[in-house]
Amino acid sequence: MRRLLGVAAALLLLAGCAPVHSDPAGSGADERTGTLRVWLFDEANRAPKAAVLDEAIAEFTATRPDVKVDVQWVPVAGRADKFAGAFIDPASAPDVAEFGNTDVAGYAATGAFAELGPEAAAMSDLVPSVLKTAEYAGKIYGLPWYTGVRALYYRTDIFAELGLRPPTTLDELTATARRIRAAKPEMYGIAVGGKYTYAMLPFLWAEGGELASYDGTMWNAQINSEQAAAGVTRYTDLIHADICPPAQCADFTGTQSVQAFAGGKAAMTIGGDFNRKAVDQGAVQGKYAVIPLPGRQSGSVAPAFAGGNLLGVFRASRHRGLAREFARLLADPKYQEKMYVAMGNLPTLAGVQAELADNDPFLRPFVETLRAGTKFVPSTPAWSKIDSQNLLPTAVQQIATGQKTPAAALSVAAAAMNKAFR
Repeated sequence: MRRLLGVAAALLLLAGCAPVHSDPAGSGADERTGTLRVWLFDEANRAPKAAVLDEAIAEFTATRPDVKVDVQWVPVAGRADKFAGAFIDPASAPDVAEFGNTDVAGYAATGAFAELGPEAAAMSDLVPSVLKTAEYAGKIYGLPWYTGVRALYYRTDIFAELGLRPPTTLDELTATARRIRAAKPEMYGIAVGGKYTYAMLPFLWAEGGELASYDGTMWNAQINSEQAAAGVTRYTDLIHADICPPAQCADFTGTQSVQAFAGGKAAMTIGGDFNRKAVDQGAVQGKYAVIPLPGRQSGSVAPAFAGGNLLGVFRASRHRGLAREFARLLADPKYQEKMYVAMGNLPTLAGVQAELADNDPFLRPFVETLRAGTKFVPSTPAWSKIDSQNLLPTAVQQIATGQKTPAAALSVAAAAMNKAFR
């Protein structure tokens, strides 16, 4: 999932001085000819994504002979400066842009993006919790293009060898990971990390905790509440000598956690549908399965973080109608399915998800996770600052390594969050 954290300071500054727009449709012109400029994130293997885009462009321009679509691939390393420049200088902005859903609040607060409520409403099959990730201050600022959630990967051969069954509760998950580590000390019972925030959040939410709450005026940190602390502690209990030793795992990121599993060094991990290719390219190909991450009670699913990318329209676009039409085309069922086939991106439309899951059992646990209900980060520009400061990973690492008690570490994190919210 693409997260443009590097623009945090610029976004906060821009949000504070952004002009107030009374026209929700956008402030640009509505020219029906000329070049439509589109920014999309570049990929390590761009060719499949580019092929889908070429097909969409051909369909779009077939009925619009006086329109050209110019796609610019935005390098991951340069994305922060690219967007910050477009916010400061509207003349350099594209008409349509792909961006991460954790940046909706910061981007919307600049006034740079047009509202897309009618276009989103036309996508009647959108998963409701995914649509919420495109919302800021009660308005929609992007069309959900694809989503991503995490579930529990586990080694079927190791489970069979040790006579284990897949865990049905979080308590069973911990006990199972501990049994595996005891029987096979060369393996992690489960690979998780102190820097893997999106693996920790389902534990927090499963215990009834929240990152923050909105009182109608401002956001207030809840990370140090009793429920949130219980969830974080349940997660940090996995970063333990008898499961995943802190000396290694406290510094693990999500990528490193999945790599440990893919490399055969862990019996379980929490990974996304988007990690499939990396796992299949590893030592565990054909020897793993996936289930939804269980919750506290048997049969329940821990709420997952709903990541993903959106398609937005810049307010300054001189082709506001064409921009909306092209974004809508890319987000329709046909091209969401094509993007899944090409890139493995999980569609945001329930019908397309169901159809794909019927033909590909791997997808089923992720679709089940989405149906069970997902959660999201606070919808505020301050979240980029909170995330870029690594407040949550620092607290998790301090707890896992014994540097601080959960109460102490989370109180510090809550104070820093509240400072950012103010």
